[in-house]
Amino acid sequence: MLASLVLLLGLPLALADEAPSCAPLVPVTFDNSTIPQILGLWIYISGASKYPPHLEELKTLKYAAFIISHSNHEDELNVTEIMRVNETCVVKNNSKIQVILHNSTLVHVDDQVSSMAKVIQSDKDVLILNILHDKYSGLSISARTPNVSKEQMEEIRAQMHCLGFTEEEMFFTSEKEACPLPGEKTEEGDTEKQQLE
Repeated sequence: MLASLVLLLGLPLALADEAPSCAPLVPVTFDNSTIPQILGLWIYISGASKYPPHLEELKTLKYAAFIISHSNHEDELNVTEIMRVNETCVVKNNSKIQVILHNSTLVHVDDQVSSMAKVIQSDKDVLILNILHDKYSGLSISARTPNVSKEQMEEIRAQMHCLGFTEEEMFFTSEKEACPLPGEKTEEGDTEKQQLE
């Protein structure tokens, strides 16, 4: 799964005495098959940002998953976000993604704040978003499952370095911090208490 992402992004395994190869990110051009491919559950793996408010959010994010579904509008998608922020699981089910077909862009609208992103070509089980916020850049990598190897994480980190992100601007979530999905039972058999927003 992420191995294909690595291959498609041009992230070959770095040899001990060579610097990693830096391939450009190639955006997806939206067509009739694009949106159905991004529907469903995604586990947030990693993010990097140069935008100060996003950096502050990423510092507190321990785990995140999101479910993208159709809405009543053709150019809009619903998003349910499940996050562990510091020590609290939070579920947000009021977010929307606007789909702008003419320039193949997604716009995430949350609490009157919007972020624009381009979907980057990758494996079908990986969702890479190049986040564009004014003059600031960002990168978000999510997958259908949380299973990512240490080597794959290092390759993701190398690509983020290629894009100019510092260690202080990169964040990785942990499956150990996972929150149950809405309605999912915890090991004790009870649904974990979640703060709804």
